[in-house]
Amino acid sequence: MDTLVEFRHITKRFPGIVANNDISLSIQKGEILAILGENGAGKSTLMSMLFGMQIPDEGDILIRGKKEHISSPLVANDLNIGMVHQHFMLVENQSITENIIMGIEPKKRYFGLFPYVDIQSSKEKVRELSKQYQLEVDPESIIEDIPVSTRQRVEILKMLYRNAEILIFDEPTAVLTPQEIESLLGIIKNLRDSGKTIILITHKLDEIKKIADRCAILCKGKMVGVFDVASTTTQEMSALMVGREVSLTLSSTEHKRGTEVLRVEGLSVETNEHIRKVDKVSFTLHRGEVLSIAGVAGNGQVEIADAIAGLLPVKEGAIFLAGKDISGCTVRERIESGVAYIPEDRQSVGLILDFPLRENLCLKQYYQDPYSNSRGVLQKQEMESLAKQLISTYDIRSGSGVNTLARSMSGGNQQKAIIAREINLQADLLIFVQPTRGLDVGAIETIHKKIDELRAQGKAILLISLELDEIMELADSILVLYNGKVQTIKQASEMTKLEVGEYMMGVHVEKA
Repeated sequence: MDTLVEFRHITKRFPGIVANNDISLSIQKGEILAILGENGAGKSTLMSMLFGMQIPDEGDILIRGKKEHISSPLVANDLNIGMVHQHFMLVENQSITENIIMGIEPKKRYFGLFPYVDIQSSKEKVRELSKQYQLEVDPESIIEDIPVSTRQRVEILKMLYRNAEILIFDEPTAVLTPQEIESLLGIIKNLRDSGKTIILITHKLDEIKKIADRCAILCKGKMVGVFDVASTTTQEMSALMVGREVSLTLSSTEHKRGTEVLRVEGLSVETNEHIRKVDKVSFTLHRGEVLSIAGVAGNGQVEIADAIAGLLPVKEGAIFLAGKDISGCTVRERIESGVAYIPEDRQSVGLILDFPLRENLCLKQYYQDPYSNSRGVLQKQEMESLAKQLISTYDIRSGSGVNTLARSMSGGNQQKAIIAREINLQADLLIFVQPTRGLDVGAIETIHKKIDELRAQGKAILLISLELDEIMELADSILVLYNGKVQTIKQASEMTKLEVGEYMMGVHVEKA
């Protein structure tokens, strides 16, 4: 194979942290190379230098044997390099075609004088590309109206439209359902088979085993080594990236179910467009119990969580916390009553991105003693003390400690910050929505153990996850939703993974 990309002794520093430390790596033409490492190990930083979003402090990048100064994504595009970011870069109120051609709009002239964008020919090209690479999309659809998996296809088409030969995927499956993940992995294989070179940044070891040829493992900014995927086990990969042995299965702590904490009766929730997303859902949750709501994305599970947390109004039914009806309570009243919430959207709902960690970790307690005095003046030292404690306990990697802006942190470390803040509230009810999305195996192991500890302490935990393995491992009871309606509620021990999947798709038939 020919070497297509070569990193030579690359070093990149940020205030208080060396993100990449003397990294050398060669990428071969036509391979799928996985970049593996913990949250904050420097994976995205390394690839953002290849895409021109960062510039190395030391070292060289060679493309096709020639040293290149990749000063911007435009230069990267000219070198046939494309990147799909973890958080999509799309304009919500524009069409798929308009997003794909943005910045390279094809122009024609009326009467040879007046320029205009030739949108029609662009639509045809997008349609042809989508068929060629099995990325079926409607070029006229508006971004805000399409699901996450289609948005991902749009990002891939943006690269292909610009004739990218080197395709970088940053955590491409973090927000996809199991079915969508299988589809995307198939698409990535097709791209490789058509001659593209794929670089895949991911935490998911099973996905690496399915499609990658080699994996480069980073640990705390340093290159551990490059390994042949076929001859390296997932256990070996996880130990190399975390720097210690990692247990990929949980040994549950003994616990017993206690009194009722949450009761939901006939809950119905509608969108602003009066579309019913949750339809007469009822269930109870007790102390020392993990109840998991399973369902394909978009079937109402997130709306249930939002309604309990107070982010969405209740159309019908009632929500009781420790016997008290909280259906009409404000968000703050619910927090003070004992509700902690780890939301699905960490950036829009979970954090204030332009606030430092100190403020983000105190968002739900800042107005209380000791973080605020009797005159309402914030006590920065107390806030700082709390933040330092949580950063240490939850291993939140942050370049400037408590002063690190949330926006500058990796997605996984943003997630750790939210989980740290919510568990610290000591609430009786904890709602976890996609708690391990975008986390590495070491962090997933820590969060799973924490959920198990909280259950053993008598906390009531509502877990919403698209990861069936996570549900089967952690849940005591499983509620399956389909089109906003309850398909079944059973003890986890009474169901197989296959049965849960069938209920999720609305096709399970009870045996006589």
